[in-house]
Amino acid sequence: MHSGKVEICGVNTSRLKTLTTSEKTELLKRVKEGDTLARDELINGNLKLVLSVIKRFSSRGENPDDLFQIGCIGLIKAIDNFDITLGVQFSTYAVPMIIGELRRFLRDNNAIRVSRSVRDLAYKALGVKETLSLKLGREPKIEEIAKQLEVTKEEIVNALDAIVDPISLYEPVFSENGDSIYVMDQISDTKNTDESWLTKIAISEAIKTLSERERNIIELRFFEGKTQMEVAKEINISQAQVSRLEKGALLRIRKQI
Repeated sequence: MHSGKVEICGVNTSRLKTLTTSEKTELLKRVKEGDTLARDELINGNLKLVLSVIKRFSSRGENPDDLFQIGCIGLIKAIDNFDITLGVQFSTYAVPMIIGELRRFLRDNNAIRVSRSVRDLAYKALGVKETLSLKLGREPKIEEIAKQLEVTKEEIVNALDAIVDPISLYEPVFSENGDSIYVMDQISDTKNTDESWLTKIAISEAIKTLSERERNIIELRFFEGKTQMEVAKEINISQAQVSRLEKGALLRIRKQI
């Protein structure tokens, strides 16, 4: 996708509307009540989200217009299926839906098809590899994996080669008795370390020491993503007061930590 291009499917991307969190919430409520105009407005107000997602797939050599249209299908599915009672931001739900739609398109559009049985064998091999690695204290040989699955070495090699393309973090690599191991389960987490968890706990405890109004401002500003002006309107004080209370609350949180 060329950075200089501002039109995709006839849409001028530089003029796309961006909705606030409160606007999205209100439109989602109206959509659930059957308001088709609200649905159209919500779609148009989230086209930038689609654009941000399809950028991840720009290196695949696909036509940007095609990717944009497929991404919009994922967006529409997200709008139609989103549960406003979940208490999560719409984008948190919509992004995986859009990515899933794009992956299905790229998979079905791929000239080289991989049969389900071959993919299943590859995922089982990955699961066995993980199990044997823990048991042996080293990476197992292909022959050892093949013996465990009672197949030939060539079958294992071919199956693993067939899934070298990127796969979803939520794809199962092994299933047994209804329990699945997903790709994401095999990836180490360098973000949620013990230190980061302790920091989160410290912040949570520090917030408890704030006054009710200060806690409310911090919640609205940093957990719901509202602007100071939006917070001011919601709790019926001036933006200057919100700014002063916010700075004081953050200072106390830092001291507590």
